Amino acid sequence: MLDSEALLALWLTVQLSTVVTLILLVIGTPIAWWLVQTQSWFKRPVGALVALPLVLPPSVLGFYLLLAMGPQGPVGQFTHALGIEQLPFTFWGLVIASVFYSLPFMVQPLQTAFEAVGKRPMEVAATLRASPLDAFFSVALPMALPGFITASIMTFAHTVGEFGVVLMIGGNIAGQTRVASVQIYDYVEAMQYAQAHSLSAIMLVFSFLVLLALQVWRPQVKRGV
Repeated sequence: MLDSEALLALWLTVQLSTVVTLILLVIGTPIAWWLVQTQSWFKRPVGALVALPLVLPPSVLGFYLLLAMGPQGPVGQFTHALGIEQLPFTFWGLVIASVFYSLPFMVQPLQTAFEAVGKRPMEVAATLRASPLDAFFSVALPMALPGFITASIMTFAHTVGEFGVVLMIGGNIAGQTRVASVQIYDYVEAMQYAQAHSLSAIMLVFSFLVLLALQVWRPQVKRGV
């Protein structure tokens, strides 16, 4: 059975993952569209920058974000000038860190989906006097919908499983920054293996169901179901 601490950590994890997924839908969509459409030399550096969290140790990313958001960092000084509390060791600090860390899990599936749309549908829309913005919302967006679903699921699931970045930025504050992965770490440190097992089992089942859903979803998309 899960105790109150585990339930609180799970609820905070769901909140964090939901907020991050929604923010990345807004941020990641124009980035993915630009990467598909542009012929600029900057495409490769931007693509590499987006994919960087895939290979960068989470502790490294967390460390530099902590410096940037700290009292002496540019973000920390900016928030201080606005009268906003310091972001490290707060829920919104976790959100910002998770947005950076989960960015490729949103952008790359969307980029693949937009590439699959191709240029022909957009050219047809242009001949019908649709503006680029109209064509994007009426043609590209509906055709790329499976990619949006895949990207959202992957982003949500990846944020649920974060540990290194959230521990560096958020620390371990119950009800504010102690997400499920950190709670498991706490249980193990305290040698409360039964509680660690219960929470870990939930995370394991969740991860399996996410991957299973994607495996079922992708063949149906290919067949046009």
